[in-house]
Amino acid sequence: MPEFIQNNPILSVLIAYIAVISLISIIVCIYDKKISKKNRVELRTPEKTLLLLSALGGSVAMFITMLIIRHKTKHVKFMLGIPLIMIVQAAAVYLLFHFGIL
Repeated sequence: MPEFIQNNPILSVLIAYIAVISLISIIVCIYDKKISKKNRVELRTPEKTLLLLSALGGSVAMFITMLIIRHKTKHVKFMLGIPLIMIVQAAAVYLLFHFGIL
């Protein structure tokens, strides 16, 4: 692990959190795709849950997974919304570094 991460416990926790939320996002997205193919509407993951997972930090993983498995790629809400979430998250990380919080 790079020294600047080892010397910054907040950054270490943030990276671990992003890894976990990203893994959860991937699993939920793949699960929803499999259920959608079986036409089991009652078991589907609500769209707001997928967007919430993205907003909570899983946006990059969710977006890449969606593109790979071709899930929700025809929904403007996802194809514009998740990249917008990523831009906001990138700006937040930049500001946290810029002001020395991370």
